[in-house]
Order: sequence, then structure tokens, then C-alpha cells
Amino acid sequence: LDTNKIFIFDVHSNPSKPSLHKVITDFVEKTGGMVGPHTMYALPGRIMVSALSNNKDHGGRTGLAEFTNEGEFVAAHWMPTDEDMRGAVKVGNIADGYGYDVRVLPRRNVMVTSSFTGWSNYMMDFGKMLADPEAMKRFGNTVVVWDLHTRQPKKVFEVPGSPLEIRCAWGSQNNYCFTTTALTSKIWLIYEDGAGEWHAAAVGDIGDPSQVPLPVDISITADDKGLWVQTFMDGKTRYFDVSDPHNPKQTYEHVVGSQVNMTSQSWDGKRMYFTSSLLGNWDKTGDQDEQFFKLFEWDGEKLVEKFAIDFYAENLGRPHQMRFGAYSLYGQKPNSKDTLLSQLME
Repeated sequence: LDTNKIFIFDVHSNPSKPSLHKVITDFVEKTGGMVGPHTMYALPGRIMVSALSNNKDHGGRTGLAEFTNEGEFVAAHWMPTDEDMRGAVKVGNIADGYGYDVRVLPRRNVMVTSSFTGWSNYMMDFGKMLADPEAMKRFGNTVVVWDLHTRQPKKVFEVPGSPLEIRCAWGSQNNYCFTTTALTSKIWLIYEDGAGEWHAAAVGDIGDPSQVPLPVDISITADDKGLWVQTFMDGKTRYFDVSDPHNPKQTYEHVVGSQVNMTSQSWDGKRMYFTSSLLGNWDKTGDQDEQFFKLFEWDGEKLVEKFAIDFYAENLGRPHQMRFGAYSLYGQKPNSKDTLLSQLME
């Protein structure tokens, strides 16, 4: 987020020993000034990379960068702004040009992006930023719906309070995505109506919004009936019944640690993985600065911790994002018999 480098690793040849394949060092130059590569999202033959900032004012104006699977730059797609809508329609009062996450619904030819804040904020000490009224004005308040194939923005929705992670429904008839707002603790639904028009609506609260629990990562279950929401400040995960996506209902919560950020779940929904770090400058301090990777089992009623790795004790730094894969998803097995995975699968 600061050096603007992207490291590409080979994790297929030997997953237990990833090897560095390539380092992209000209991200800012190739994109025409984007700063802070964040989300890496795989498309057929492409990787879409969302950025958080720019090199002109280090604010939130930014865009998407498109690369080939080999790491060759393809194109830059800047976010629409009030000054340059790039053909999009504004639904609300603003088009701020901020960026953060990116997800797609290929069957609907839709790409969705959210918004966070720029370099000048995310490189600042968290407490200092919270006490700075001007800094707190520099957060994104928009979600953009794009034409996936043409990469053109179509609608800019006003979603106050910095909408972060986007998670889209899996079902073939479920044409909607969820996002949550970090500063206002709302669940938002981005959905397509029967006429093919897209809308954005606040559909639920997360905890007590007046206490700013700071919702961060979210994860939708494989059957589209549940949404897990993590809140950083109180270290909780919350489960919402979203069988009716327009009316989420919280049915469970659990304290994962003093702080919690990212989550990932197994496809059958029986295992939940959590990590702790938000940003190095924003993580808690002192004895509240827990850095962990934890596994819980979920039986539909409660979470039970199965193991925890203390990243500080293991000298592993701060755990953030997780991505899980499986050879079995592709009908394959490890090639090399000396890999840890092949031994485990015997």
C-alpha cells in the first residue's frame, strides 16, 4: 500500500514452498498515477487490481488496474467523479472517485467496486486520524456498478460511511451483493430488480452503530442464507440470517479476539478461519495487539475454537488476507511426492 509493489508467487508447483515469480515495480507509472494496490481479483486471463489512492494529492481519487495472468499491464480504469462521470449515472449527490474492493457477477455482466480512503489517511496513526476532523472527511461514500465486459461505469450509488468489502450471492438467480460501511455500521444491499435496474439500500445495523464497532470483512455462506460480519473494535464476528436479503437478522455473535479483521469459511460452512490485522498503523497497541490465525468449527449454533497460531510468538508478523485453494476443486493431485500436501493426502 505504500511502496506500490506487487509480488507474484508460484503457489502451484509446491504450495508448501511458494517461490517468487515476479515483482511489479512500475504500478504507479503504468496506471498513470494510481497508488496503493489493494484487492487482487481473478478474471479469465486477467487480474483486476483495485487501488486506494493517487500520486498527485495522495487522496482517495483512484481506479482499477488490469493485468494479464503473467503480470503484464493491460489498462487503467479510473473511478467516475463529479467532474468526470465517464458515462455513468449518479444516484445520489456525489461521485467521489474513491476505490477499495472489487467483485463481479459474470452472469449479469456486472462488476461492483466500493470505497475507502487515500494514502494520506491509511498511512496515518489510527488515533491521530480519528482525532482529525479533516482526515475523517476523507473517506469514500460510494459504490459503483460497472459493465464488466466494457469496463465502463454505469451507476454511482451514494453509500455513506466507507463501504468496504463486497460479497456477492452464489445462487444463479440471486442477483445481489452485500457490503458494510465501516463508519456507520450498516449492511447495504446492492441488487438488481425485475426490470434489470440496479439499486443500493441500507438493510440493517451491525451492533450499536453509535459505538462505531468498525465492521471490516464479511463472508456470505454457500447457500446465500448467512452473512458473517467481523467488527474490528470489539473483536467480534456476527452471523446474520440473510434468507431475505432485504431484511438481515442477527442470530449469533462471538468474540474472536481483542481485534479481528478477515475471515474465510469452508465451502460446507463448517469451518471458519479468522485473522487479526487491519493495518499496521491502525492495529491496537499493548496487550490488545493480538496477531493470530484461528480456526473455529461451526455447527449452525455456536463457534468452537480448534486451534490458534500466535503470529508474534512465531515471528510471522501481522496476518491479514487469506486465500484457500484445493487440488480437488480441479480434479488434480500434487505432482511432487516430496511436498507436504502430497504427504498429507496419502
